[in-house]
Formats: sequence, structure tokens, C-alpha cells
Amino acid sequence: MNEEFQNKTLVISGGTRGIGKAIVYKFASNGCNVAFTYNSNEEEAKNIANDVEAKYNIKARYYPLNILEPESYKALFLEIDKDFDRIDYFVSNAIISGRSVVGGYGKFMRLKPKGLNNIYTATVNAFVIGAQEAAKRIEKVGGGSIISMSSTGNRIYIENYAGHGVNKAAVEAMVRYAAQELGEKGIRVNAVSGGPIETDALRAFTNYEEVKAETIKRSPINRMGQPTDLAGACLFLCSEASSWVTGHTLIVDGGTTFK
Repeated sequence: MNEEFQNKTLVISGGTRGIGKAIVYKFASNGCNVAFTYNSNEEEAKNIANDVEAKYNIKARYYPLNILEPESYKALFLEIDKDFDRIDYFVSNAIISGRSVVGGYGKFMRLKPKGLNNIYTATVNAFVIGAQEAAKRIEKVGGGSIISMSSTGNRIYIENYAGHGVNKAAVEAMVRYAAQELGEKGIRVNAVSGGPIETDALRAFTNYEEVKAETIKRSPINRMGQPTDLAGACLFLCSEASSWVTGHTLIVDGGTTFK
């Protein structure tokens, strides 16, 4: 347990799989209460909440959220207010996949506005509205930290990733603007940019094995990134150890973008 996080509350979107799930467990294991969202798998959300409460003696609650309807964040935070007396940290993590990204995932000549717009909604709009609602609460407790998850796919070429990569670049720019304007409220805003991380989302890539092999080849550490690697970065950016870090994108990529 970490005294710094005890009796504080993290809100994170997309907490039932991969990176989001790892973040839930990382914060809970440090004594932080957790409010997280799920898209469709309520049973898994329930299991995670029950597990972290039993293991770490913290409070965990879960809520449905369709990230393609970011305005619903306003109602979501009102529900969270009923269960928690404070909010200290917000991580915008949820992403979209499947049919909603059709036209946004593919070669440049096959990109279509609908898919690209959906990715923008789920990446940039969702960050903005979620962070706005979180900031109102975080300000009341004297400050805290907001994070957007990002990807090194906006820095280097990844096949079929143009739609996501461009929107990750956009959300990192939005992070810098938010950091400038929320600093006076005691709120730091940063992004965590992950290289290829071994998750279900990456495994869904049509060229997953190729991406995995190339990642291991490029990394001086000679391994794929794991969700826990990004969870640790988020914990750092919410801690006092990073109290002078804001408007920054922390790259966690195993050195894969160095060459």
C-alpha cells in the first residue's frame, strides 16, 4: 500500500481489459479507490471490482459507457458522485474497435470519413468531455492528475494505423492545451504513449505476428510491451514524484522508436 494514494479516487474509462485493467489493479494495489467503465462485459467488470476490493481493501465501482457517445460522461460522473466523495485522478483510456472503425483502419487510399470521425469522437472528444467533468471534481479537492493514453503510432509508421495515429497526435495536442489552462487549478495533464503492447486490441491486428516480431527486434530490451508497463507510468504521473511534470507525453515503448 502507498499512503499517498489511500482514500483517493481514480476514474478510468475502459477498465475491463488490457491496459485499462492493469491500471485498475495498479492503483487499487496502492490503496486507491477506483471507478471504472465497461462497454459490454458487465460480468467481467463485476468480477474485477469484487477482486480488487477483496485483495486490496479499497472501494471499486463499475459503470457502463459508450465511448462513441462522449456527452454521456456528464451523467456518468453524476453517478460516480453518488458512490465516491472525491475524485483525484482521471485516465482517458477506452478505445473503439470492430465495425465502428471501418473506414478508419486501413491503407490511406481506403480511409473514409465515417471511420475517421468515429475514432476522433472516441479519442479526442471523449478525452475533452471526460477531462472537463473530472477537472470540476479534482479542483474541489485541491488538484490532481489527468492522463490520456496515446500511442507511438502517431510518431512512426504502423501499417493500417493512420486513422488511430493521427487522432493520437490530436489528443496529445489537446493534452498540452488542457495542461496550460488547468494548471492554475492544481491539475496536471499528461499523455502516456505506448509502443506496441500485448493486448487483445493488438492481437486483432491482421498483421499481429509481424508487429510482435518487429517490436521485439527493434527494442533494445528484446520484448513486447505489457499492460503493466503503461500502468506503472500512469501511477508515476499521478504521484508527487511527478509534481513538476505537465503537458508532457511520456513515451513507454521499450526503445522501439529510437531507430
